Amino acid sequence: MATGLVVALLAGGVGTWATDTWPFDGRDRYCWGAWQEGSGPGILGDEGFEGDDDRSRTSTGSAPTSREPRGQCRLSVSSSDTYQGDKDQQDTTVTVKYGPAPESAGRRVTWLGGYLGDRAMPLPDGLPGVADGNHGLLVLPERCDTRDGRPTAVTLDASEGAEADDVLPAVPKLGGSQDVARLLVAAANKGMEAAGCADGEPLRVSGPLPTLPEREESFPDGAICRIPGLDIESDLGKELAMRLNYQVGAVNDDLQSCSARIGRSLRLGERADQPLFDAVMVREPRISALLDGATGTKAPGKGWRGTGTFASDYGIVRAGCAGRPTSFLLLGASTGTTSDYFATFTNAVARRLGCAPVAPAADAEGGRR
Repeated sequence: MATGLVVALLAGGVGTWATDTWPFDGRDRYCWGAWQEGSGPGILGDEGFEGDDDRSRTSTGSAPTSREPRGQCRLSVSSSDTYQGDKDQQDTTVTVKYGPAPESAGRRVTWLGGYLGDRAMPLPDGLPGVADGNHGLLVLPERCDTRDGRPTAVTLDASEGAEADDVLPAVPKLGGSQDVARLLVAAANKGMEAAGCADGEPLRVSGPLPTLPEREESFPDGAICRIPGLDIESDLGKELAMRLNYQVGAVNDDLQSCSARIGRSLRLGERADQPLFDAVMVREPRISALLDGATGTKAPGKGWRGTGTFASDYGIVRAGCAGRPTSFLLLGASTGTTSDYFATFTNAVARRLGCAPVAPAADAEGGRR
């Protein structure tokens, strides 16, 4: 393994800057030297292997540089187990990317929304980012911004290879959201060092990640995501309404999210839930900066306050709220009934934050005016 590691690191363009003692400490390093074998996060230790045979952990990729402040790393963890002639194979992949937010406004909104929704929770210690058990995003300090003003971010995404006889999609096991945060911050520190925008004081994760306000709920008796008036079941057929699940994400002054899904049906051969929408409010300054320039200069529609746009697969509105610019995102269909969900979510969050409605109010017949 040691020879393979050296090849991977050389291919990634890193050298002895990774650590003062490398490679003489006897422990392998991965992803630009950011992660060390056995350093804490589960995926880097023995518990990262799900099987006892054919164990392998390697990384490939290139670190960012001052000339090209983009980088990528792929950590591959594999193992296997054979029992009574059946072989179970583990193929876990963790992909880390360092670079600026996408230039296109549409791509930027959907890219960011993919990290803020569902089970994502804010990083601790005031770090501008989020994480769950398999994904994470961290926005770097302004000194790492591009010349055109776009913030630079580090993202982490994990996936698990599927086997032909899998009934449900395999879920990668990295050690939990706290470990994802630690992996993310370690990669960010090494990435900034390589790109030349570190200031000598590394980012740290010391506090715990907040826990989800509640588990995913189905057959809700009360308001979905605890948002009055957010009525989805009445728009679904009986069978789909019974499979409706929702997830309350973060709920604080900087971030709030609500995700709605139609639960998969094994009877119908469905291996994954069907997303309905992710609605998100964000006003943490550095995360919000990722959306600068994405809302245009006009209101998204009649009766809406602020600026924004409704596209075929997303909606975005930014308005002043309690003295701070506040962005509201809708991922998924943004027309028809779903836009009413977005309006209900937006006004409920605005009311919680103590500011005027952002979306048009509903009339007696339920339409927007």
